[in-house]
Amino acid sequence: MEPYRFCPRCGAPLEHLPMSGRYRNVCVQDGCGFVHWDNPLPVLAAVVEYQGQLLLARNALWPEKMFALVTGFMERDETPELGVARELKEETNLDTVSAELIGVYEFMRKNELIIAYHVKAEGEIRLSEELAEYRLVAPEKMKIWNAGTGFAVADFLERRGLPVRFFDRATGEDIPDPRRPTDFSLVGASLQYGINQN
Repeated sequence: MEPYRFCPRCGAPLEHLPMSGRYRNVCVQDGCGFVHWDNPLPVLAAVVEYQGQLLLARNALWPEKMFALVTGFMERDETPELGVARELKEETNLDTVSAELIGVYEFMRKNELIIAYHVKAEGEIRLSEELAEYRLVAPEKMKIWNAGTGFAVADFLERRGLPVRFFDRATGEDIPDPRRPTDFSLVGASLQYGINQN
C-alpha cells in the first residue's frame, strides 16, 4: 500500500515525524491529529488437506507454475476460523470440516501478518475467477517456497514428521531451511528513529 500523502480526514498534507518510536505520517492541522500508523493487515491462509493431499492454487495474475496456499484478507466482524472457511469456499467451493491454527507469520514485503490454518476440506472443487488452476500434492512430496505462507507449510509438515524441503523460486534448486531463529535483540534496533525513516 502506498503511504498516505494527504490526511484522509481533513485533506492537509501529512508530515513525516517521530512518534511512538518510529517515523510516521502525521496531520499537524489544529483539531485533526490523524496518524497513519501503517500497521500490518491480517491475512488468512489455509494449508488445505483434501482427499489426503494438499491443495495449492495459482492466482490468475501469476506466472505459470507458481502455486501457493489459498489466502485472503480477514473481514470485519468475523473470527479467523470463519474467515479462512469463507475464503476457501469463495475461492474453491470447498467446505471446511475443521480449521486448526498452525501459526502466525510475518510477510513484511507486503506489510501483512499471516494467520495460517490447517484446514480439512470436502466437496467438489470449482475455482473462482481469481484462480486459474489448482494442484493436489502429496504432503511428503511438497517443495516449499521460502517466504510468508511457505513457513506455515514447513511448520505443518514438520509437526507431522514429514520432510521439509525448501526450494529457490529462481532456480528450482533445493536450499537450506531459511526459517530464522528467534532473535529478540532486534527489537531494540527496530524502535530507533533511524530505522525506516524514508
